[in-house]
Amino acid sequence: MIALHDPDSVRGATVRDRDGENIGTVDELYFDDATDKAEWMTVRTGLFGMKTTFVPVEGAQPEGDDELRVGTERREAGRARLRKYVVTEEVSKTVPVQREEVRVEREPITDANIDNALDGPAISEEEHEVVLQEETPVVEKRAVPKERVRLEKDTYTDEETVSDQVRKERIDGEGDVR
Repeated sequence: MIALHDPDSVRGATVRDRDGENIGTVDELYFDDATDKAEWMTVRTGLFGMKTTFVPVEGAQPEGDDELRVGTERREAGRARLRKYVVTEEVSKTVPVQREEVRVEREPITDANIDNALDGPAISEEEHEVVLQEETPVVEKRAVPKERVRLEKDTYTDEETVSDQVRKERIDGEGDVR
């Protein structure tokens, strides 16, 4: 298949059938939008080139005076890789915590609190226990996704001009050559 990006380069070229018979000349190329490859061409046919016929490009090959053949080839131009790794960061957060402490309060007996002070035995041995509470920091960690990453490829088409020399044979006659 001819995969040309410049219709001007083939416009006017001679088109022949499988037997080598002249069909006409290339007028336009039509490209597939998805692949950007030439799929069809219109060929001017008839005695004066007044009729236009659609011809598939697939299987068409240049021949004859087309000594310089220019096309494209695919080759590796580089590689891209995503590498995932884990890093550890130190994070500090200040958290308020509470704790209880015992303090002994002494209060003088007055006329206002004497009834509470005389409640109970006069002299005794007793123990009183108070349960103390405190808060301690608790750390909970969980994995939380922040983003999704993947590699995508974009294809861009540029044009490059290719130049080279071609050689042709010419014949000059001497003497009575017609």
